[in-house]
Amino acid sequence: MNVPLYWFHCRACGGFDLAFAMADVPAAAPCPDCASSSKRQFGVAALIRPGSAATRLIDATERTASEPPVVAAPPRRSVPVTRNPLHRKLPRP
Repeated sequence: MNVPLYWFHCRACGGFDLAFAMADVPAAAPCPDCASSSKRQFGVAALIRPGSAATRLIDATERTASEPPVVAAPPRRSVPVTRNPLHRKLPRP
């Protein structure tokens, strides 16, 4: 079962993420480093699992901005060209 990540901020150590079910999110949580009470910061919850199809698609889209695919040659025509003069009289779509 996937649960969203929530961001908390400790005054001494900085920010950290914790996973909670949406119904059980506390307003404050203990810091994993110093155990002091840290307030929840409001923002967008991270609902995407690492390694999922959505994550791979987002990563590939971001990567194409800096690493566009290299084209070796122009695309080939898929329709064969005929040299028969009788074919010129046929109706075209």
